Amino acid sequence: MTDTLSQAPSSATGASARIITEIPGPRSRELHERRVKAVSAGVSATFPIYAAHAHDAILEDVDGNRFIDFTGGIGVMTIGHTNEAVVQAVSDQVSKVTHTLFAVAGYEPYIQVCELLAQHTPGNFAKKSVLVNSGAEAVENAVKIARKFTGRTEVAVLHHGYHGRTNLTSAMNYNMHPYGTGFGPLAGSVHHAPNSSPFHNGLSGAQAAERTITYLEKRVGASQIACLVVEPIQGEGGFIVPAEGYLQALVEWCHANGIVYVSDEVQSGMARTGTYFASEHFGIEPDLITSAKGIGGGMPIAAVTGRADIMDASHPGGLGGTFGGNPVSSAAVVAVFSQVEKHGLLAEARRVEKTLRPALLALQKKHPVIADVRGIGAMLAIEFVDTVSGKPAADVAKAVQTYALDHGVLILTAGTFGNILRFLPPVVITDDQLLEAVAIMDDALAAL
Repeated sequence: MTDTLSQAPSSATGASARIITEIPGPRSRELHERRVKAVSAGVSATFPIYAAHAHDAILEDVDGNRFIDFTGGIGVMTIGHTNEAVVQAVSDQVSKVTHTLFAVAGYEPYIQVCELLAQHTPGNFAKKSVLVNSGAEAVENAVKIARKFTGRTEVAVLHHGYHGRTNLTSAMNYNMHPYGTGFGPLAGSVHHAPNSSPFHNGLSGAQAAERTITYLEKRVGASQIACLVVEPIQGEGGFIVPAEGYLQALVEWCHANGIVYVSDEVQSGMARTGTYFASEHFGIEPDLITSAKGIGGGMPIAAVTGRADIMDASHPGGLGGTFGGNPVSSAAVVAVFSQVEKHGLLAEARRVEKTLRPALLALQKKHPVIADVRGIGAMLAIEFVDTVSGKPAADVAKAVQTYALDHGVLILTAGTFGNILRFLPPVVITDDQLLEAVAIMDDALAAL
């Protein structure tokens, strides 16, 4: 076939979905049989397909089926699959230095990444960073740094938040199940406070902040809290956007009480929402920011960036790790920042919203089971609620996801009750691809 991604990756730009076998196809089924025998059952399989090639917003499986990718590797492929500049940067770096451990023999790409993060994270103050391997590891290090800086032990998080699958971050998740099920005892000194969710509770930002702060002051005590860790837009929780003024009130309370405010931007950061970091939409300057996913363009890397005095609280050797800030991954980050600037990808994320949000709102008018449309930039979601009982309709979300898969669109579910579809497409996705995906969701809902 002359139009396959494997023969002409650039053809993915503007390509449509294409299904040529049953889903999963024979080659995917073969690979899945091998997977079952060799891979731990603890690693889930959201879709029964196996990728062969991908470019921009199109993923092709081993059977030649072509999918519009609304998952973006769960927010990783913000600037698109196999971006040419990232591929070139990785290829060039591999031929120079693949590993030394930065603490043993440093290298420029690590420093460049830290400089870029200091430049592009919110706040006009001196900043420093430490590079690690994953979002969960970044969150763990942010907590370590905050504890070291404050001399306090307690960690505060919000309802419906998600922060990772390590021992500590599992304890920080609102959904203990499945992320912490059977893995305990988990880390202690973690306190979950009510969040702001305008669609669900109708509270203003000031009202929601008062509720959060009152809970933490009465339940924990402000003088005991080392840090408050907040996703500015909650990811796994269902792309919950807080009410206006909520985050500002929390930051002010933290600063008034010597608490380090940590913005977990693992999913919402790096151009995903039309700004470099979602915190910018809310006018806040976090003390620490965690980043991962989109900053590496597909390569594994994460970071904690923040006020220099806080970041320097750790003693030498207290931070870091064997592969943290690997030179190949660091080179990819530098290329990602360059691509965002060169191709105006912040504006592209806003374009995605400009095209996708009206289409989703039109879908909502046709299908009342869609109770809410929300999000910012290329981080949008729809929530399904049963029109009779008013309860979360997880079965509808799953049915639409399955129908979409069978017709060439990859979509993730989300939310505490699994009744949300979240959209994290690469920002280079075309308008035609966005509308094609919505049309398939429309067909799915009509079929229900």
